[in-house]
Amino acid sequence: MGRLRIGSGVLRRKPIELIDETAGDETAQLSRVLGLWQLTAIGVGGIIGAGIFTLAGTVANGTAGPAVVVSFLIAGIASAAAAFSYAEFAGLIPKAGSAYTYGYVALGELPGWFIGWDLLLEYTAIVAVVAIGISGYFSFLLGNVGVQLPVWMLGAPGTGEGHRVDLFAAALCVLIAYLLNLGIRNAARFETAIVVLKVAVVLLVIVVGFFHVDTRNYTPFFPYGVGGAITGAATVFFAVFGYDAMSTAAEESVDAMRHMPRAIVYSLGISMVLYILACLVLTGMQHYTEIDPRSGFSSAFQSAGLDRLADVIAAGAIIGILTVMFTFMLGVTRVWFAMSRDGLLPRWFAKTHPTRHVPTRVTWLVGVGSAVIAGFVPIAEAAELTNIGILLAFVVVCVAVIILRYRRPDLPRTFRCPGMPVVPGLGALFSLWLITFLQWETWVRFVVWFLIGLVVYFGYSYRHSALAEAEKSAEI
Repeated sequence: MGRLRIGSGVLRRKPIELIDETAGDETAQLSRVLGLWQLTAIGVGGIIGAGIFTLAGTVANGTAGPAVVVSFLIAGIASAAAAFSYAEFAGLIPKAGSAYTYGYVALGELPGWFIGWDLLLEYTAIVAVVAIGISGYFSFLLGNVGVQLPVWMLGAPGTGEGHRVDLFAAALCVLIAYLLNLGIRNAARFETAIVVLKVAVVLLVIVVGFFHVDTRNYTPFFPYGVGGAITGAATVFFAVFGYDAMSTAAEESVDAMRHMPRAIVYSLGISMVLYILACLVLTGMQHYTEIDPRSGFSSAFQSAGLDRLADVIAAGAIIGILTVMFTFMLGVTRVWFAMSRDGLLPRWFAKTHPTRHVPTRVTWLVGVGSAVIAGFVPIAEAAELTNIGILLAFVVVCVAVIILRYRRPDLPRTFRCPGMPVVPGLGALFSLWLITFLQWETWVRFVVWFLIGLVVYFGYSYRHSALAEAEKSAEI
């Protein structure tokens, strides 16, 4: 095969030609069982959920007003530009790891490490945010049927008088970890069934809610100014990028090179149409100042005298948002798995179950970690923690796809990002622009996590990576 240049030091790059060989450990292998529509369902499951059932109400009530639909449009445009970049990489590198693997191949080890380390926190935090959102609907539903739970278990400290822990949210995180450990085939079947149910609930909301829209509620459309809509876009951004977490399952797809790019485009397109319609219904049914930020659609339907339907929506939200948790927990475990298999984290984490072929060790660790965040961190703080890292991941992927297109034009690509380099360039710029609207506290948390990552990289990963071992032997 000859010698391949991998570079040296922190910018050594993982050769695409050796990706299959570096994944050769039989104890660290995943099963290829997912088809196109299962992948699309995982993508839709990751995108539609908290954005409609939780964050739409939160942003409408306190940030953007009726212009929440503009927030979703801005976020969706930025996401689409990045989605094309992800689609090209997914067809080119059908392996676990998503943005981490793409960055490793195109930009080098330290940029790859940076984005992988980043996603470990971001995806875990998203799982927690969604769990907290489900907990809000659960409390709403129980209250309507006269069941009052102990106050201490209804929310994180500081979210209400007497709140000590969001016990239901924490328990959900552990439940999703259990489902993922059953094996990807069984877990994907569960995910697909729940996604169908969730889409049905969203369509019910749109169709029924349309007949209760009062156009006077759209005035003023920009109560917080255009800046409020842009700030809202940065907040809801994580609700329109579930496809990137889905792309981490490329190594579990039957025909990833063909199916993964299509699944990315399909899932984002379907989700954006539903998001826009649902936001128009929500802000048309109820004045933005009266929307419940925790269970927006249920409160809107209740205000219209549709109490029973409000309960159905709450129940559907509880079930449907589970798919978001599923997709992002799948994503974080596959990124962790890929980094460990590459030696950037201890290879002990990359061991898979002998018969189910899933990384059970990291799945349980993520389940417990997300449960701690969900139980003890307020939803607003947890949501802000997710966005900066994902936006930076989009920047890395958009830049990387441009670099690799010109560095290696010979590589076989089953999908090519259109408008090269303008479209991915706009995706990178748009993501950087949205970052500037995030709170300074978000930057502080991000910098702390990044510094911890640098310590781990130079203290362990730099010396133990598979490419470091290749450097030492000078043989690949």
